[in-house]
Amino acid sequence: MRELVYQGKGKVDWREVPMPELRAPDDALVRPLAASRCDGDCAYLHYPLPGILKAGNALHVFDPASRDFAATPFAIGHECVGEIVALGDGVKGFAVGERVIVPWSISCGSCENCRLGLTSKCRGVHPGRVLSGYGFGECLGGFGGMVSDLIRVPHAMGTLVAAPEGIDSTVLAPASDNIPDAWRTVAPMLAKYPGAPVLVVGGGAKSIGLYAVGIAKALGASNIDYLDDCRVRLGIAERLGGQPVVLDKRSRWYRSGQPPGKIRPLITVDASAQISGLQYAIRVLAPGGHCTCVGFHFLKGTPVPLFQMYLNSSTLHVGVSHPRAVLPEVLDLIRRGSFHPEWVSTLIADWEEAPQAYLEKTTKLVLRRDSCVGG
Repeated sequence: MRELVYQGKGKVDWREVPMPELRAPDDALVRPLAASRCDGDCAYLHYPLPGILKAGNALHVFDPASRDFAATPFAIGHECVGEIVALGDGVKGFAVGERVIVPWSISCGSCENCRLGLTSKCRGVHPGRVLSGYGFGECLGGFGGMVSDLIRVPHAMGTLVAAPEGIDSTVLAPASDNIPDAWRTVAPMLAKYPGAPVLVVGGGAKSIGLYAVGIAKALGASNIDYLDDCRVRLGIAERLGGQPVVLDKRSRWYRSGQPPGKIRPLITVDASAQISGLQYAIRVLAPGGHCTCVGFHFLKGTPVPLFQMYLNSSTLHVGVSHPRAVLPEVLDLIRRGSFHPEWVSTLIADWEEAPQAYLEKTTKLVLRRDSCVGG
């Protein structure tokens, strides 16, 4: 079968590999129908990230935890909706031909971390491993990528989520990672502080920042400022219900940590993947505010304004997403029609065009192909 493989900056192509097989009673085999490109993929597709990480670690300026991240080559892709083509004897509650969302991380659903909602830190997949999942090679366990003819899903009952009927697979594919990633940046705090104002610094995590705008609007945020220097994304943010703000880092209000308007946000999202964006998202917070950072920051000593955080009683949250834990709530929001993730997708491409499409510099790419099981 074929899988899409990343070989270095600007180098993506199909590779022939053996067809996966059921290895355990709780395995499933899933054929992807729609696969989307995660924002994190762009970090190495458009930049020589593996070489940068190698040099940064050799010079001892990068966090040692980044040493084995995204070592080339590896099968790419970790967001997809697919159809089940085979099930192990121990899998209950799913059927061949059923459409499912495959989270980027594999989870048993029963260990202590899974019960706490930390499904991307599952202890039942590879005990002792930091993370287990798809799309980054051996550093996540070597499970392959989701832009493949077929993928094996261990712990199927603890990992897979049934896809809602009547919603196109291209709409749901980002629910494997980027949509739940955006959900955790705004939903918990809006539940605690209904109607709280929100500010998103966009740019690096391109789609996550926009999904955060749409989710915040659907959940009742009173004001949502979206900062970016990309006119296309500013337009999408406005359509989703945000207030678009053209970001000029030379602006006095930005450099001094002031809000673009009169409202200091209680909730901020740093989706810039830049130190200046992170610092601004912290400094602009209202007292008692909460900032979530979703970008990659590899430096050993990423500077954050800790004393100001202390004086302002601010909270900074950093960490990987845990899609399986929140997908029921995310899918309910999409099902109700109050949040439109499809508005963020800027390129829908045919599956066969994957090698070329994956290199496009566009906000959100989704690949699609026809079903061969479920009809």
